[in-house]
Amino acid sequence: MTRKIVTIVGARPQFIKAAAISREILKHPGTLEEVMVHTGQHYDPNMSQVFFDELEIPVPKYNLEVSGGTHGVMTGRMLEGIEKILIDEKPNWVLIYGDTNSTLAGALAAAKLHIPVAHVEAGLRSFNMRMPEEVNRILSDRVSALLLCPTQTAVDNLALEGLIQGVHNVGDVMYDVALYYRERARASSRILETLGLVEKEFALATCHRAENTDDAVRLEGIISALAEIAREVPVVLPLHPRTKKLLQQFGLEHYLADLKVVEPLPFLDMVALEQAAKVILTDSGGVQKEAFFYQVPCITLRDETEWVETVELGWNQLVGASNAQISAAYSSLASPVRTTQVAPYGNGSASRLILEELMREY
Repeated sequence: MTRKIVTIVGARPQFIKAAAISREILKHPGTLEEVMVHTGQHYDPNMSQVFFDELEIPVPKYNLEVSGGTHGVMTGRMLEGIEKILIDEKPNWVLIYGDTNSTLAGALAAAKLHIPVAHVEAGLRSFNMRMPEEVNRILSDRVSALLLCPTQTAVDNLALEGLIQGVHNVGDVMYDVALYYRERARASSRILETLGLVEKEFALATCHRAENTDDAVRLEGIISALAEIAREVPVVLPLHPRTKKLLQQFGLEHYLADLKVVEPLPFLDMVALEQAAKVILTDSGGVQKEAFFYQVPCITLRDETEWVETVELGWNQLVGASNAQISAAYSSLASPVRTTQVAPYGNGSASRLILEELMREY
């Protein structure tokens, strides 16, 4: 008997995580069937056919094309669309990833239809309830039957909230992804040559979180610090369209003249840059971990992180958004003692373990 899994994704990082598990599902023909739903939450011009070819996954069966609007409007429209799909598809499981509005909409739609939910990256906490992602992940965890945690810290967070049933430390699916695509990116990407970069002689930066981009003071602190670092080494900035718009709105775009600004990059090009960088400066949770996986020092442009292990092991400095703190962290890159003998995110088998838990629950 074939069991059906509906996977809900809405942002590029979620597709990348889903690709690893989709490859595992394909190893069970006749037993498992996956139906992928793209909510359309994040429009990304690089999510073309080439993107899906790189990840070796099919284009989603459904695209709800829900993007723009307030959190409530987006989540409500997604909830309506996902509910219709679940009624038609009648899946045995709904699989959700991370902490976006798409994650929450998928969790709520499934829970109200009494379809069990499996949450990949369950148990992560920033302990900052002003972050919409924190609200999304807490509510999604609460209605999930399977809580698939990437770390022991995540398991402990759930236990403190009274959630112990269905909780499993499976490791981080992004580590599976990093191992799978590491050599492929090295072999196929030509981004270093295209940008005229020398390995370990440039910095890579990303900035997209609303807490940074919507605050003119924080945004100037970050972008001015990047411009200062660019006096020492080239700083590559794949510029998120929303960040670009707000830099212009706040009159800060002049700082970009000192940076190597590029459009959002194809997946394998980004992986190649991450591996080759001297340092990564980011407010992205996924990029923090990828820096850790590739053993590249990271400076996190936030006041807190869900990935506390990267800080505890010396690979990540948490600095906020002030120019002084970012510059000081860059200047002290040689100082931290970095541990390489600990593997807090598993051994690269998270996807297989997730499938084992799903099939055991069947």
